[in-house]
Amino acid sequence: MATARPPQAAGDPTPRRLFCYTGGLLRPGRVRRILTLAGLPPVLGLPGAGDLVGVWGRSALAARGETVAARRGAALVRIEDAFLRSIRPGRAGTPPLGLLIDRRGVHFDSATPSDLETLLATHPLDDAALLARARDGIGRLQAADLSKYNTHDPALPPPAPGYVLVIDQTRGDASIPHGRASAQTFREMLVFAQEEHPGARIVIRAHPETVAGLRPGHYGPEDARAHITLLTDPVSPWKLLEGAVAVYTVSSQLGFEALLMGHRPRVFGQPFYAGWGLTEDETPVPRRRRKLTRAQIFAAAMILAPTWYDPCRDRLCSFEAAVDQLEAEARAFREDRAGHVAVGVRLWKRKPFQAMFGTPRRVIFEDRPARAVATARATGRGLMVWAGKETDAMQAGLPLLRVEDGFLRSRGLGADLVPPLSLVTDDCGIYYDPRRESRLERLIAAGPPPGGRMRAERLVAGLIRAGVTKYTLGGARPDLPPGHRILVPGQVEDDASILRGAGGVATNLDLLRRVRADNPGAVILYKPHPDVEAGLRPGAVPAADLARLADAVLHRTDPAAVLAEVQEVWTMTSTLGFEALLRGLPVTCLGAPFYAGWGLTRDLGPRPDRRRARPDLPALAHAALIAYPRYRDPRTGLPCPAEVVAERLATGAIPHPGPVNRALAKLQGLWVGIAPFWR
Repeated sequence: MATARPPQAAGDPTPRRLFCYTGGLLRPGRVRRILTLAGLPPVLGLPGAGDLVGVWGRSALAARGETVAARRGAALVRIEDAFLRSIRPGRAGTPPLGLLIDRRGVHFDSATPSDLETLLATHPLDDAALLARARDGIGRLQAADLSKYNTHDPALPPPAPGYVLVIDQTRGDASIPHGRASAQTFREMLVFAQEEHPGARIVIRAHPETVAGLRPGHYGPEDARAHITLLTDPVSPWKLLEGAVAVYTVSSQLGFEALLMGHRPRVFGQPFYAGWGLTEDETPVPRRRRKLTRAQIFAAAMILAPTWYDPCRDRLCSFEAAVDQLEAEARAFREDRAGHVAVGVRLWKRKPFQAMFGTPRRVIFEDRPARAVATARATGRGLMVWAGKETDAMQAGLPLLRVEDGFLRSRGLGADLVPPLSLVTDDCGIYYDPRRESRLERLIAAGPPPGGRMRAERLVAGLIRAGVTKYTLGGARPDLPPGHRILVPGQVEDDASILRGAGGVATNLDLLRRVRADNPGAVILYKPHPDVEAGLRPGAVPAADLARLADAVLHRTDPAAVLAEVQEVWTMTSTLGFEALLRGLPVTCLGAPFYAGWGLTRDLGPRPDRRRARPDLPALAHAALIAYPRYRDPRTGLPCPAEVVAERLATGAIPHPGPVNRALAKLQGLWVGIAPFWR
């Protein structure tokens, strides 16, 4: 997939000096970094021949650069936020995820064609792959509930459907005067909405910056009356558009999203998306005569025109990679905005817990469930419990998230006190307990969003290529006996997945007996669980039984290397069965792990009747590796997509645990009796 293309002349790899005269472009930070990576490092001074002058859009401070450019004969570059910006607005101090770097004008100023308008007017926009990406992008933004700003709450219900939506904007927004509109236009728009829809309910949607108290809007409480509502609740823009029968806007980006949703918005200004045959324009732009589809406008505005940035990898990236990042940040914000009171979290896990879930409000840890419930009620937080530690006291009508390690966890074992890079949060059940539905089951049954299947295929291919597994332990490739090899992964016998998901076979010895009985001529390879080998957890098989039932015992062997050398896997509930599925191996389950019962495994144990969907392997992988877990980049500390953690695990670019963790890990072998500390 092509990444964002730096805004330089074709074939010219030399960075161009970009002379700037405002702190926002010069000071160290995200904007300066994006410009530098795009080949336009901002500098102070006076431009010479071939140099450029950079200004921020049509801001008041842009006049400085405009004057210098005119006097020195330098070309002007106007810079603006891209259309997927951040969680909070820029005035709240949040850096952008991408920029529009424009050599001709600025997208909201209709007086002069901008680079974006030129793309819309002249680019063929007929490449099948590009338009497929655009259609997937539209669907994905809707599925992930992403917009330019993302402080909205997807759980909030919109007004009852059937209303006319009128979109407010902030006073002083440059897109209003430069789109041939004014404050009076908003008055006129509200009148038009009422006259053209007599008797209809009108919902005025306040701008997020107005709601946050950053800038006033054009409408206020005085405009509300019997049939007009001023909506200040942070309702999802997509849900709001879904319930509207008509949309009125001056130049808001929400009008663009209305167009993508299938509306034909009534437009009273001259935004970039007006004039292409998909809007009703009160003040048309005469030069815009081309008729475009929604996918074509999206392709130009979201894929071709912006310069997108990946803050975890510190590089320019594709639109899709930018959405990956914003989706991870939005999920973290939405789940953590009210804060958590965590119960059942061991001492050594609290630091990674705080790093994963403690922004913007730090996690409060409590040991006693009743006290945790009281603290959550008093502070307006939700409860968070380590899966398996839930008690009846927590069923208190409060939001409750169960937490467990994710399936791409770390380079090293949890028993070695290696902190996790991924944790799953589940508001329904937990993935390893088949007795009740989990959030993972719902994700598997629902299927991936647009573009999700291809994303999962790329992720899985990268994991296999790099030899990444849940713990990415490494190790030598073993010398294995020839024949039809069956890998049998041992498990911790008091593990919750065994206690709740195993069938009639619930011990490693019984598992080996069953595999040998059903496969008398096969080469059986037994891989003990590392925690069992270390003597930290129960599940050891007597040596005499191992010699009789297994052809080889794989001590401290790299799972990825073994999976490349076997023909099938038999397991109770081990995650290694899932990793075998990802590699195309037949898997036989004697228990009911999360990946069983969907038609992808041979199931000889219990299977929940509710698992009736028949996903393909990429759909299962998307649910388990992308949609279900949360990831945190160990280098930047940011919420991140699965691909970033997969890359960190593959390269080893992960900070090592501190000396306290290492010392405690060494003491485990001596003081097995304090196992509850690390388990």
